[in-house]
Amino acid sequence: MNDVIKLLKSHRSIRKFSDQQISSELLRELIQAGQGAATSSHVQAYTVIHVKNQANREQIAELAGGQGYIATCSDFLVFCADMKRPTEASERTGANVVRGMTEQLLVATVDTALMAQNVAVAAESEGLGICYIGGIRNNPQQISDLLRLPKHVYPVFGMCLGYPDQAPEVKPRLPVEAVLKEDYYTEDGEQVEAFDTTMQAYYQARSSSNKDTDWSRNLKPLFDNKLRPHMRDF
Repeated sequence: MNDVIKLLKSHRSIRKFSDQQISSELLRELIQAGQGAATSSHVQAYTVIHVKNQANREQIAELAGGQGYIATCSDFLVFCADMKRPTEASERTGANVVRGMTEQLLVATVDTALMAQNVAVAAESEGLGICYIGGIRNNPQQISDLLRLPKHVYPVFGMCLGYPDQAPEVKPRLPVEAVLKEDYYTEDGEQVEAFDTTMQAYYQARSSSNKDTDWSRNLKPLFDNKLRPHMRDF
């Protein structure tokens, strides 16, 4: 196992950060590392908003569900899927551009996620901690208004960046056998049951935020009441 694989397997979400600030030079390097990610047809359908205004960060923290570390981390980024730039560039060449296709939504969202994960890995390789903020989608219109996002640009998620002030345990992942199939899709009920046992032991033994639950029970709110039905209309 080389150092890159070891780093990838050691990821943890960090929610407590020290007062040490990330240099502007390092932040720029991280963004350039993000740009090195694969991108569909070289579209590069993303824009990153570096939110420096403290009042805006505090407002976003509330809009994202009261996640205070958005306001206290060294740097906060909002990763946006951006079909404005590429469609307008194509239009300037005389193309008859069709907008609003589901495929464009998928391309831009996947491009943004790949770019952000490169940033995350690069940051962790420099000793930084990161935390993705999906709560950005709790109030996407308010976030968009605050960041002055134009039409055909939408906020996918945020990312807290900073020097860690905590050392949480690495959260277990599903066994490889559950996610890696040979030739055809197969059922994995037994692996999931075993993983629930693993996760229950993890949640009960971890150093903070102990709780009596497992993987399957922890998923319930995501498919029960945290559905964000407003996203379709947005």
